[in-house]
Amino acid sequence: MSLKSAPSEARRELGLWSATALVVGHTIGVGIFLTPSQLISGVRSPALTLSLWILCGLIVFAGALTFGELSSRYPYAGGPYVYLREAWGPRLAFLYGWQSLLIMDPGVTAVLTTGFSQYLVVLWPAAAGFERWFAIGLIWMLAGITMAGLKLSARVFSVMTAFKLLALAAIVVGAFAFGRGSWSNFDAANAAHGPGQPLGQALAIGLVSVFFSFAGFWEASRIAGDVRNPSRTLPQALAIGVGCLTAIYALTTAAFIYLVPASEAEGAAQFAQRAGEMMLGPSGPMVLAAIVLLSVVPSAMALLMMAPRVYLAMSADGLFPAVLASVNTVTHAPIRATIVLASIASVFVLLGTFEQVMAFLMCATLGFIALAAAAQLVLRRRPLGRDMFVAPGSPFTAILFVLLIVGVVALVAVNRPFQAIVGSLLVLLGLPAYEVRKWLKTQDSRLKEAVPEP
Repeated sequence: MSLKSAPSEARRELGLWSATALVVGHTIGVGIFLTPSQLISGVRSPALTLSLWILCGLIVFAGALTFGELSSRYPYAGGPYVYLREAWGPRLAFLYGWQSLLIMDPGVTAVLTTGFSQYLVVLWPAAAGFERWFAIGLIWMLAGITMAGLKLSARVFSVMTAFKLLALAAIVVGAFAFGRGSWSNFDAANAAHGPGQPLGQALAIGLVSVFFSFAGFWEASRIAGDVRNPSRTLPQALAIGVGCLTAIYALTTAAFIYLVPASEAEGAAQFAQRAGEMMLGPSGPMVLAAIVLLSVVPSAMALLMMAPRVYLAMSADGLFPAVLASVNTVTHAPIRATIVLASIASVFVLLGTFEQVMAFLMCATLGFIALAAAAQLVLRRRPLGRDMFVAPGSPFTAILFVLLIVGVVALVAVNRPFQAIVGSLLVLLGLPAYEVRKWLKTQDSRLKEAVPEP
């Protein structure tokens, strides 16, 4: 096991609040503003809609406990990469890093910044037609902040996350205190207006949408090498973060149900506009668009902070070029790795739409997250010579979370087969890349043995 990616304790700069803020701030993006309309229009039952959030939140909480145990066992930079390497070997871990660099990390960054630019047009109509360039500009602005150092970027991020949470709390309070909604919208008889979808299909699609709103919480484990006392702090941050996410999503959805009846929840954009009008009148949609922007920016920034840690760990293991392992001696920021990530994300923005990028990366990445969570079933048999966090209910918590991901991947693959196949093929292209890298590493070792250092 390579421990090259573990920094000294003096370099561990993040505490419990910063780590929890990364879980919450990164995970809450635009999903909470898109998913409620899909659930309400599909399920046509307020009780089932809120139950889906709570049920999925409980299963995701099991996943948080699982990744908390894994991060406690291996408190090093890289997160899922480390767990895959230790449980399933370097080849599979390399494929995860390969798809992280080429698909998942730049894809999610592109999705978030593209969503930002689409809502920016609502506030600033003159930006219409330049959405892609505003998205790229945001990518490089946030990359610049993260390259200034973890301590500074963590402070900026924590402030933005605090404002995001206050804004979401204001939606809930404003909806029930000042909104022109109706408690009758929670009546199942009123919510069942129209034919809707078959209940089983609606619940399946709703579960996928809800899970996507939680997706990404595990990324906080990537920065374990920068967290103080990570064996205790990260499990706490993951559990607290997912608990907060569940409460935020359920309360915000309840506010939207109060404001907009199910019969008017036919499209995400129209639904959000209607909710804003019911809450604040004509200025409501503009205010809601501003809150969306406030939500998206820290989410994208968190990914740009966390993602390069995987490339550092893989470079330390000799699986990625050593150039990506370069860390600035003053700021301790992985500047080159961040530049590579921002460059690929910019290409994604130019080549694909919001929906295309999202569909392209899902199946190719969630399978690795399932395998990373399943690593707990293998690694828990290996004793450690120190105290560590053990997930309550283990190994059933890991099994439950893995089953959820497998179900989501199957549903996405059935509905988006082309994107699932293309994404999987790109991942498999990493196999020859791994063999080439392994051969080069072997040749380099032989050369060093043949020519000893003076």
